[in-house]
Amino acid sequence: MSEDVFKALADPTRRTILDELAERDGQSLFEICSRLAMKHELALTRQAVSQHLAVLETAGLVVSRREGRYKFHDLDTQPLEQIVTRWLRPHPPESTP
Repeated sequence: MSEDVFKALADPTRRTILDELAERDGQSLFEICSRLAMKHELALTRQAVSQHLAVLETAGLVVSRREGRYKFHDLDTQPLEQIVTRWLRPHPPESTP
């Protein structure tokens, strides 16, 4: 699972998509494309953004939900928390001489 997360995070466009979802969860594909174009000057096709979202979903970093005709995307930080806690261990107290 963490391999998928690292693969997803390796791409700067996917990190930008995550930044946008962190700023405002529950965006549609159209909203994500618009924000990437206007804020970041990334002219990507809807298909390209969909492919990036698919990679992020496979990694568990994005969860999508349907409401009627629309599909909304939400950030899920659980996989990131698992990676961070993997290497963060409580340090033993330093002994004083």
